[in-house]
Amino acid sequence: MAKYFGEFVPPEGVKAELLRGVIVMTIGSGIVHNRIVAKVQDRIPRQPWAPLQRQGIEILGEVSEPVPDLVVLAHDHLPDSGRLLPSGLITMVVEVVSEPSVHYDYVVKRPVYAAGKIPAYLVIDPIMDHCVLLTKPTGQGEEADYRRREIVEFGDPLPLDDLGIELGTDEFGTSSGVRRHRHP
Repeated sequence: MAKYFGEFVPPEGVKAELLRGVIVMTIGSGIVHNRIVAKVQDRIPRQPWAPLQRQGIEILGEVSEPVPDLVVLAHDHLPDSGRLLPSGLITMVVEVVSEPSVHYDYVVKRPVYAAGKIPAYLVIDPIMDHCVLLTKPTGQGEEADYRRREIVEFGDPLPLDDLGIELGTDEFGTSSGVRRHRHP
């Protein structure tokens, strides 16, 4: 499946990911989503960090190639080339929730990123107006999870200890006209 997916070219404006052996395609992101991703990327210091948008990730032992909205790794760990970034190089992944991505961002990707031993998984949710920071990955495969969860409402600062920064959330926009959900 991974070989087929590596050769697959989705239609323009469509994001395609391989999640636990299933190809998931979602339509392009909206303005609120894109502005939040840009604001987070702008607040991450370029030294020592390298934030990358929509970078595919390779997770050993997983039939998954997720493409988070933002990947953060140490600048000196950044490879010169390649389609997939090994999960062992990554310090944090960021997903900004949209109506079609709620289940994938909260349920499907959580154990995938934990299995990849990615130290921090940040879910920014403009539907529920909060951020969920997951840290301390443990376990393997479908049993993998994060041991620590912190929820911060939009407007409150979010300490990102793994990056050594505090992320301001006061300028994050909210999604209107979208049905609220029950997650985090």
